[in-house]
Amino acid sequence: MTVGVVLNTTGPGNQIDATVRLAQEAAAAGLRSAWFGQVLGADSPQLAAIVGREVPGLQVGTSAIPVFGRHPLVVAGQALTAQAATHGRYHLGLALGTKLLTEGAFGIPFERPVARLREFLTALRQLTETGTADFRGELLTARTPLPARVPGAEDGVPLLVAAMGPRALRASGELADGILPYLAGPRALAEHIVPAVTAAAEAAGRPAPRIVAFVNAVVTDDVDAVREKATEQFAFYEQIPSYARVIGLSGGERAADVAVIGDEKTVAAEVRRYRDAGATDVVFSGTDIAGDADRRRTWALLGDLAD
Repeated sequence: MTVGVVLNTTGPGNQIDATVRLAQEAAAAGLRSAWFGQVLGADSPQLAAIVGREVPGLQVGTSAIPVFGRHPLVVAGQALTAQAATHGRYHLGLALGTKLLTEGAFGIPFERPVARLREFLTALRQLTETGTADFRGELLTARTPLPARVPGAEDGVPLLVAAMGPRALRASGELADGILPYLAGPRALAEHIVPAVTAAAEAAGRPAPRIVAFVNAVVTDDVDAVREKATEQFAFYEQIPSYARVIGLSGGERAADVAVIGDEKTVAAEVRRYRDAGATDVVFSGTDIAGDADRRRTWALLGDLAD
């Protein structure tokens, strides 16, 4: 099982420089992968390409680019460039996105998200594997009157999806290489998510999918204070139906209920529960909410688990 961390920098300094420094620290701690979110700030594939080139020991990934407001031709170019820059260590994550961001930021109706995901993945697979596409769907068209290859990225790019609902899991199992569930605890993974995506992959004749579980986790002695901070910081996700659903399937009511907070023994035991539930990778997010000392302590544990 691969262990990794989401790198998220804040502060007045240069974000790219700060992220590279954090990635170097993560690699020195023994972590195997670094992941970068995509909202409206830094471009995640570019950030991953820079970090992967500066820190050769890390796998790098995007988690995750919404399929609304993007086009497969553009995303393929970004992903293939990152793959060439990192010599095969880049992983592309896609997401359905949310109504709030899609309509509020892009002014695009949030309609038929799973159908759009299917078409996006179909066109993107052609582009990342062959450098060409001839796809015309109901919602998207992707054609290559000129080649879209990137020398150095001939082996393609792993395609992962932040899928947790039944229809998105079915599409991901059929068309992607794995999933990136977030706020899904071991119970939701074992009873709902892993069986659904695995069955879809088997029915489509595809290999067993990767299950890259993103977990809010902190090693700390001040459990009550950190959980209170987590309750405040992660409350935003409770407004989003897909996250609210998976929190409930995990046995929680608040996003903080599925956060892993405690000493090394407690957190290591929870990582094992994720592995036993079917996770092939565990990526820690939110490790910075308790300050640098606890973040470093958390990363040290992850490095030990990786070994």
